[in-house]
Amino acid sequence: MPIFLGSLACSVIYGLFFSNSHPSVQRVVLKTAATCLLTVWAYLAGAPMLIVLALAFSTLGDAFLGASEQKFLLPGMAAFFVAHAAYVPLFWDHAAEQRQIWLIFIQIIVTIGGAVFVRSLMPWVEKTMRLPMMAYTIIILLMVNAALRLDPVLWVAALGACAFAASDTILSFELFRLKPNEPVRKITSRFIWFLYFGGQAMIAWAVVQFNA
Repeated sequence: MPIFLGSLACSVIYGLFFSNSHPSVQRVVLKTAATCLLTVWAYLAGAPMLIVLALAFSTLGDAFLGASEQKFLLPGMAAFFVAHAAYVPLFWDHAAEQRQIWLIFIQIIVTIGGAVFVRSLMPWVEKTMRLPMMAYTIIILLMVNAALRLDPVLWVAALGACAFAASDTILSFELFRLKPNEPVRKITSRFIWFLYFGGQAMIAWAVVQFNA
């Protein structure tokens, strides 16, 4: 528990004071410490290795994007791609026995909405980044759709997966549509971080408790 609380403390400090700051050593250390401690906690708590893998690659992604979202965007995306991909089989292994019709309807809406959103961003995305963006969108949609099939007792993990995906959605809008000096970035950067970290923590906590 102290490790988990330490992770939360680093997350809060980063989100409130560093999420919108210029790249610095302190920024990278705090950002990676939050997810690194969460990774250590999950491992020690006996979480499935797929969660540990997802959190470890998320920590790597945080290191890249914490250093520079522009310079290290592609390796950061690659790291988070692996993180999302690790969650897909994990969620399949914990899927509900029966699928609800209304959940299938939501899955269809989410998939269409994601495709429309990324298509709307393409005119502002550099040509070299368009294929990575499409691949990244596909893995996010797979992850969310898998999360929506989770056993109802894991609703916290499903909510966390949706929060994780929402943070990526806001981040992509921030990166490709907002100017660097836009005042609204002070708000979006905090939303991105707390949705992202909160989502990861919710997934880890829910699955650890389920498998306890």
